[in-house]
Amino acid sequence: MAFRDGPFENIKVPLVWTAAVTVVVAAVGCVLLLLSDARAQTSPYQPVRAGVETVVGPVGGVFAAPVRWFGHASDYVGGYFFAVSENRRLKRELAELQPWRDQAIALKNVNARYEAMLGIRSEPPVAMRTARSISDTRGPFSNARLIDVGAARGVKVGNPVINEHGLVGRVVGTSSNVSRILLLTDVASKTPVLVDRTDARALLAGDGSGNPRLEFVRGVGSIQAGDRILSSGDGGGFPRGVPIGVAARGIDGSWRVKLFSDRGAIDYVRVMLFEDFGQLIDADDLNAPPLAALDTLSDATPAQTAAITDSAARRAAARPSAPGGSE
Repeated sequence: MAFRDGPFENIKVPLVWTAAVTVVVAAVGCVLLLLSDARAQTSPYQPVRAGVETVVGPVGGVFAAPVRWFGHASDYVGGYFFAVSENRRLKRELAELQPWRDQAIALKNVNARYEAMLGIRSEPPVAMRTARSISDTRGPFSNARLIDVGAARGVKVGNPVINEHGLVGRVVGTSSNVSRILLLTDVASKTPVLVDRTDARALLAGDGSGNPRLEFVRGVGSIQAGDRILSSGDGGGFPRGVPIGVAARGIDGSWRVKLFSDRGAIDYVRVMLFEDFGQLIDADDLNAPPLAALDTLSDATPAQTAAITDSAARRAAARPSAPGGSE
């Protein structure tokens, strides 16, 4: 028979009273435990109890040692297997990150070269176009490259080409999006240059080797080994002062130039949109005094022109003559 079917099925105990009785019973139990512990401390058996605990303590430690050792061993084994799995995971991540590392190094090198080229400034300023070399032609008589900018970007035949180190060559052919540059080492390359130390002029002639030859050097002793060679600007084909290289004696005794542009691969270049020195002069400067007075004289009436001429003649007559000579 179930409890709910007995004589107590209709008895209902309030929840509050049940909780109160539970608390009272718990409090009574706590008091009894405190009293029993106090009596145990004052019991005549307390010394015997302490002696037993003193003897049993080391024995318990001996029996507990294997348990501790087993715990250490399990921790070691668990750590070993964790290290193995962690090592495998790190190897997988390293294999995945290796291609990204190579790409980051390549991009860093490219960005460094771009920053170096963007830092190039000419005086006076000349507009430039950055380009990338897409193919090259090398042989005993031909040293040329194709770059990926052309007439659509304003590039014209004759424009100088530089990299982050110095002069590379000049443009000898253009299409809409591609241009051909002739390197300084090509046999058809002739560049007027100057010696930075003495301002002596010479002609840099390519002969197919890596170090073009200096010809028609003006002046005795005007060049020494290690002198910096710059573009002279003679003839108007190149701006003045573009770095080219340093002078050195060749095996045959002739003067040659170690090109600055050969310090690295010629992969990225800048095309200087330079045609002649006329583009470097501001048209407004041509109207500045004293040239502006000439325009005023040309626009004056005959009477004004005669007055200006007579005034100039009187000022010239008023100046004293130079000793021993004419005015």
